[in-house]
Amino acid sequence: MKVFGRRDIQAGPPETQTVPAGAPQPPAAAAVIEVAAAEPKLHALRMRVLKQIDPVLAAELPRHELRRQIESITHEIADEERVEISAREQARLAEELVNDMIGFGPLEALLNDDSVADIMVNGPNSVFVERRGRLQRADIRFRDAEHIATIAKKIAARVGRRIDESSPMVDARLPDGSRVNVVFPPLALDSPCMSIRKFARRRLDLDGLVRNGAMTPGIGRLLGIAARCRLNIIISGGTGSGKTTLLNAMSELIDHGERIITVEDAAELQLQQPHVVRLETRPENLEGSGQVTQRDLVRNALRMRPDRIIIGEVRGAEAFDMLQAMNTGHDGSISTIHANTARDALTRIENMVMMGFNLPVRAIRTQIVGALDLIIQVQRMRDGGRRITQVAEVCGLEEDVVTMNDIARFEFDREDVQGRIQGRYVCSVARPSFLGRLEYFGLDRAWAAALQEA
Repeated sequence: MKVFGRRDIQAGPPETQTVPAGAPQPPAAAAVIEVAAAEPKLHALRMRVLKQIDPVLAAELPRHELRRQIESITHEIADEERVEISAREQARLAEELVNDMIGFGPLEALLNDDSVADIMVNGPNSVFVERRGRLQRADIRFRDAEHIATIAKKIAARVGRRIDESSPMVDARLPDGSRVNVVFPPLALDSPCMSIRKFARRRLDLDGLVRNGAMTPGIGRLLGIAARCRLNIIISGGTGSGKTTLLNAMSELIDHGERIITVEDAAELQLQQPHVVRLETRPENLEGSGQVTQRDLVRNALRMRPDRIIIGEVRGAEAFDMLQAMNTGHDGSISTIHANTARDALTRIENMVMMGFNLPVRAIRTQIVGALDLIIQVQRMRDGGRRITQVAEVCGLEEDVVTMNDIARFEFDREDVQGRIQGRYVCSVARPSFLGRLEYFGLDRAWAAALQEA
């Protein structure tokens, strides 16, 4: 099946302006840069090729066949117009057109690069990526701000969301699960902006995190025991610190006979159990109605006979419903929160409950103490590595103060010759407040052994 014919209908992205002579360009390395910044004859050739495309037929073809046909018509038109184009430029032009039509344009190269963890599009010529915990400029560019907007709208439409001037912010996800945040003008002053947290193709379990240096084998065993013993856990940390990665790793220890309900703003959890129900929020529609919040989903999840409720991230009044769930027989629930320390995590939960409910502080803290067992703090350190820096138990309430005990705390020791941070864990020998739970599951001795090894 061919997707081309001599047509006057343009079925591709809108025409772009020719790059002005002498305009500053970013460092060039990728194919898209060289093609987009080429002389005007290549730009004209690109537009001629687009006029021959039938978008309906193009969408039905496999990628490799679509690219082959684009290369063929490019060669044909170049011969007719007497445009000098090398085989390398022809292949790159074909790749760019295929990415624009059935992919995500210049982002495709970065999305297929397993070494990239985050992609940040600040403008057509300003794209940054994170590799091994460090930011660097990427070797790609967009044609203009409208090109970024077109890709962003395509991403949002695939998950039933919209992004435009009337709704200038959106959270979405790519088909592989990568999380996307988009901000449009007038909120973004210079250009539409995109931030993409990539979905890891290779899932890390606790052993994998140990190999990556996120923790010692002893700490890994402690966290595995905590998951098996159905402790209620909050994973705390900053943006990009590895909270979701750790949650996914710990979830592997959940018994396959349990029913798990997950609640997320943009679905990104990768649970492998056979009995998982995934719930995702919904924004309001064009008429301003139809919104479904995380709180709505948490409250509904309680009616779905869950054994555990896992909330991707607590960020609002759903904190109260989470505490209620943990206090009413849904042991083993896990969630993440943005905070700098374990103590700060408790303060944030308290503040989020107070934002939605006029409750006395002591009543809220009593709920927190009754609900939570462990706070695990993760941090992205200056060497680019993600590490667990604190494992703290929530012990009880003394007067109006929540008491905590650091089961394990990472202490910085030195920096090696390669700039990597070295340190050790200082562990507490005190009996944990959840010792009865450990004994119930027959893992109290394993816990003590893991503490000695940590």
